[in-house]
Amino acid sequence: MSFLLGTTCWFSRGQPAQRWEQTPRCPPKQSCVRTTMWKNGDNVRRAFSAPVLERKWFVHNPHPLLQALSIYLPSTNVNPLDPSQSRTLVKFRCEREQLAEALGLASRIASGRVGALPALSGVRLQVKGDALHLTSTDNDMTLQATLPIGGDRDGISLISAKLLNDIVRSLPEGKITLEASPESLAVKSGRSQFTVPTYNALDFPNVAPSAGTPFTVPAGEFGEALRQVVRAASSDQMRIALTGVLLSGEDGTLRLVATDSYRLAVRDVASIVVAASTKVLIPSRALTELQRLLTSANETAICIDENSVTFDVGGTKLTTRILTNEYPNYKNLLSGTYPNAITTGRDALLDALRRARILAKDQGPVRLQMNANGLKLTAGTKDNDEFEEDLDGVYNGDDITIAFNSDYLAAGIDAIPTDDVIIKTIDPARPAVITAAGDKSAEYLYLLMPQRI
Repeated sequence: MSFLLGTTCWFSRGQPAQRWEQTPRCPPKQSCVRTTMWKNGDNVRRAFSAPVLERKWFVHNPHPLLQALSIYLPSTNVNPLDPSQSRTLVKFRCEREQLAEALGLASRIASGRVGALPALSGVRLQVKGDALHLTSTDNDMTLQATLPIGGDRDGISLISAKLLNDIVRSLPEGKITLEASPESLAVKSGRSQFTVPTYNALDFPNVAPSAGTPFTVPAGEFGEALRQVVRAASSDQMRIALTGVLLSGEDGTLRLVATDSYRLAVRDVASIVVAASTKVLIPSRALTELQRLLTSANETAICIDENSVTFDVGGTKLTTRILTNEYPNYKNLLSGTYPNAITTGRDALLDALRRARILAKDQGPVRLQMNANGLKLTAGTKDNDEFEEDLDGVYNGDDITIAFNSDYLAAGIDAIPTDDVIIKTIDPARPAVITAAGDKSAEYLYLLMPQRI
């Protein structure tokens, strides 16, 4: 549909601007937008009320019909009498440290996949008054953060998240100014200035708010549970279900489960009450990012809807899609009886494993010999390099020698929160269980498959 508007227009086609009395026509299948024009010497200055792809005509005195249509378009705060403001879409001032922290999070979320839309590698900067709203997404995970700023011009700009993050982190401490035009973003700090191209903000996907009912959990305990469990999730994209962490209600409290088929981590959080019907599979990558947010928070709100889950940590929102794959039945692995058990110091065992892993390279095995004298670790190579170390321990059961992947064993020991750790075994061919000693023994379980000796 075309609009015929009898108006006074200024056109600049590489020559000094001329005054034309004619009827411009909006090309078919293109959006008309209100455009403010003014003449400044031999140059034509223009300000757009909304970003557009085609800017071929500029209306000096908008037709009444176009003025009526403009109620459907965003308003502009551009003053047509001030040419210095003509092409500025966004302008604000902020502390470099605050912006760098938010951009660090945003740049990890923004897509770096080859072939992805360029807009998905960007961070959207939206200024509203004295607040900056940052959004980045890869279409699977979305981060939204809000920062206090000194806002000079409300608007939206889209810039490469990684590039802007690198720029801001390179600047000295103090205030910085960011000013965006339709084509570029200028970042100023002291006597330094970067000018980089921007993306079309219209290409950035819309972010829908979560529709679920939120519930609040303590950030410290929830973050510790994630630290213990997420490490056991798989990174194999051919086994999508195993790349997730199962969040479920078990006896009215929260349970987190992860496995890569070689190990299984289960953590029950008795202080967090959830409905027994709760059962969602969350990508482990999203929960790894969430752990970074939880370190400086007191609590987080969790909102689960049909397709996604949103974590709100102090106003910063992390939204991730829910995996729909069927999670394997793990509960039959939790009911075994373990006749052999040794209790030993967690830190001493971790230090010994660190030394053993010098020889147990490429995830090679480390052997554990358990008997009444305590625990002995041994490792070696095909070149006859050998390592052994004796550790104190209290042992109950038959003498046994069992081997484990050194990295997986160290990860399980590291997840134990108490001074002492318990390793329970059946025989050298069946899984072992690692738990904490004392009152917390029932909270966390790390089940590990052995390796052939």
